[in-house]
Amino acid sequence: MRIATGGGLIVLAVALVQSAPAPAQYPTRPIRLLVPFAAGSVNDILGRIIASPLSEALGRPVVIDNRPGAAGNIGAELVAHSPPDGYTLMIGNLSLAISVTLYSKLGYDLVKDLAPVSWLASGSYLMTVNPSVPAKSVKELIALARARPGQLDVAASGAGIFLASQLFQGMTGVKMTTVTYRSTPFALTALVSGEVSVGFPGTSAAFPHVTSAKLRGLAVTSARRSSKLPDFPTIAEAGVPGYEASAWYGLMIPARTPPEIISRLHAESVKALNRPDVKERIGATDLEPIGSTPEQFGAHIRSEIEKWGKIVKATGLRPD
Repeated sequence: MRIATGGGLIVLAVALVQSAPAPAQYPTRPIRLLVPFAAGSVNDILGRIIASPLSEALGRPVVIDNRPGAAGNIGAELVAHSPPDGYTLMIGNLSLAISVTLYSKLGYDLVKDLAPVSWLASGSYLMTVNPSVPAKSVKELIALARARPGQLDVAASGAGIFLASQLFQGMTGVKMTTVTYRSTPFALTALVSGEVSVGFPGTSAAFPHVTSAKLRGLAVTSARRSSKLPDFPTIAEAGVPGYEASAWYGLMIPARTPPEIISRLHAESVKALNRPDVKERIGATDLEPIGSTPEQFGAHIRSEIEKWGKIVKATGLRPD
């Protein structure tokens, strides 16, 4: 009798286990990929490129949500305070690392409140001028700016572009008047119309305007030449030795998100970056696909905070 009862209990236990609801498998609903910059910006373009293969791999829609403003900090703060459940992601970039020391007060901590998933891509900015500006090289622009101190307006949209511009002015001893815009598309519109004279837009965003002669490109800000615009020298090559400002973009998520979710998102994002069609689309924007571990991306973010923080503190730069 005891044996029969025991066997019955075992059968009952197995039945209960088999009938118990299985734990939810991530993801079970659409995922929001927040882009803290306007539609049409490099961040937005990259976000849309990566969203499609992620959606295919995860089996759920990955929906782009543009939240521009304050050099990306409005969107970053929103993500930082979102539930750490894997359903809110963000495209982070250089501007956020610079903002740590550039802004005296932020509503979030980039390192403590956001977790790195993968470094997606890197690129450069392109120093450009409106065609009405007579300068046709970096040296000519420097000479013009020195002859007209404060008379040339330079567009800034995002902390990365702002600091790239300020670094150039500091290293060359020129003075230009900074005009801030909500996003790169707005800054480009102002630059093309002649509202401002000089700009440092992302190379990919500037490319169609340069090739159509609506803008004149002078040099790239990165340490090496652009594969898309190889005829343009680096600013260092063009007469400002030691100048370098590279853009980077990566996938981030609220801190305290379960590690298994971060691991899944990392694995799928790296797979996406290795797809030939994704590589081609990213290459068309003049960005270089990276793909990294969360630890590598986190180390890069911390090193960028330190690098640009020293420059911000040494120069006393402020966005206003």
